[in-house]
Amino acid sequence: MANWTRRGFLGSLSGVAAATSVVAQQRGNLAAPEKRTGHGSIKITDLRCAIIGRNPVVRIVTDQGVSGYGQAESTKPYLKPMVLFYKDYILGEDPTDVQRVMLKIRRLGAFKPWGAAVSAIEIALWDIAGQVAGVPVYKLLGGKIRDRVRAYNGGVRFPMTGQTPQDYAENVAKMKEAKEGFTLIKQAVGFHNPAMMRAMTDGWYDEPRTGASHADRGLMTERGLKQVITCVEAMKKVLGDEIGLALDCGPGWTVKDAITFARALEPLHITWLEDLITGDYMPYPNAEVFREVKQSTSLPIHTGEEIYLRENFKDLIEKQAVDVVGPDPEDVGGLAEMKWIAEYADLHGILIAPHGIFDGLIGLAAHVHLAAALPQNYIGFEYPVGQPEWWYQIVDGLPDPIMKRGFIDVWDRPGLGVTFNVPAAKSRLRDEDRHFFD
Repeated sequence: MANWTRRGFLGSLSGVAAATSVVAQQRGNLAAPEKRTGHGSIKITDLRCAIIGRNPVVRIVTDQGVSGYGQAESTKPYLKPMVLFYKDYILGEDPTDVQRVMLKIRRLGAFKPWGAAVSAIEIALWDIAGQVAGVPVYKLLGGKIRDRVRAYNGGVRFPMTGQTPQDYAENVAKMKEAKEGFTLIKQAVGFHNPAMMRAMTDGWYDEPRTGASHADRGLMTERGLKQVITCVEAMKKVLGDEIGLALDCGPGWTVKDAITFARALEPLHITWLEDLITGDYMPYPNAEVFREVKQSTSLPIHTGEEIYLRENFKDLIEKQAVDVVGPDPEDVGGLAEMKWIAEYADLHGILIAPHGIFDGLIGLAAHVHLAAALPQNYIGFEYPVGQPEWWYQIVDGLPDPIMKRGFIDVWDRPGLGVTFNVPAAKSRLRDEDRHFFD
């Protein structure tokens, strides 16, 4: 059944794209410089990558003057060679045959961070396909079921002055008053927050580690566990029942501590507990252990930001090991990949809350189109911001303000609907990338 569902869904995406393109041409709504000439299909002539700020930005160039853009997280400025690795695989292909192009490269990626290059390319392909068809990307993903999409706070952060419960209360109070009007806020605690853990005296039965992101793990002491719980209680007291509180927790917790922690917080109605067991940059999901935690608490258990491709969500979903999956479209393999995962999760009673804190403004646009078309198990995506701040001066097409009362209105411009202000963007390019927009 799972195999039939995969084939059927991908086939339906291709069918929707083709049908939409035909309808668009019949209605005559293709922009003159972007429509096909009638002398054969559009072809990819170049794949480029520039590091703008810290975000790797992908540009796919075609022989008909249409370019598509994708983006990877700002935490991955080292990704450029991985993007360019795929150039020879996709040159000469029709970018509007998104699935055909992806069949050539999807198997060559891996868990975070190595699926990011494939994901950024996929997003750029949809951007081109939408422009050629004269429709927004969400139309090619099956059409929208919501006119505005919820995003939760991930990227809007304020400096912490300390690690006491009062410090956490004051910090979320600032998030509560932020101009975006978030209805849901996520905060890092436990092993996902090294500053919190290392401010404790003997917080867990090991020593702090250096190296890969969030390397600490182990059994918490009674003192350490109580400190984390007290900080969460302080935050929830500020937010009340007006604004949801989700917790990014790990990875690194033992099963015993994860269950104790979850049960202690049940009266607070926490929206979810994320990545307690595995997550972030770990190359496996560990579904059996997550399932043990999930079955021991009424609080929703969440994971998935590091996972690449639908196949690696199979155990989490089919074993109902979690309540919420949170793939990142810039890591999981792209927009169609994530739509498939969301549909399959929905069949199993599992919710979806996409990761996205570092996805940048091109990533934000991709999130909006995807979220508009996701099924009703959608909660909200993690709101990314432009970093550095000058990103807002080099990208045109985003709403102003972007977010109103915790939601973003879905726009209808073709493709992703955002473009670079090329003169402004050129001034931010590194010398090695000076020909990126040529």
